[in-house]
Amino acid sequence: MLSIVRIMFALVLLQHAFVKLFSFPMAVNFAPVGSLPWIAALIEFATGLLLLAGFFTRPAAFLLAGTMAAAYFIGHAPRGFYPIQNGGSLAIMYCFTALYLVFAGPGPWSVDAQRTSNP
Repeated sequence: MLSIVRIMFALVLLQHAFVKLFSFPMAVNFAPVGSLPWIAALIEFATGLLLLAGFFTRPAAFLLAGTMAAAYFIGHAPRGFYPIQNGGSLAIMYCFTALYLVFAGPGPWSVDAQRTSNP
């Protein structure tokens, strides 16, 4: 089940990166290259791919958890105290799910598991 949670988490995360970077599957305003939202989208894309494969899962999840915490405190918290009010619920869920993966690891269906089981 841990592997399935990691894979689904990565797929949903990758949707956000694809929309921000490539306007796929829907068109949105692009973040200017070099801006904080653009950098966050690159991190979402890279960590999403790593998490999908289960490759360097713990470091990727750690980087993503920090990115999502920063996204919450920089982009959402100034808009209001409550996450439901400031639109930050998803950033919090991503942050804590990624933090969970830091400690739980990738699960058996992962590149990391294959690398550690083969001498």
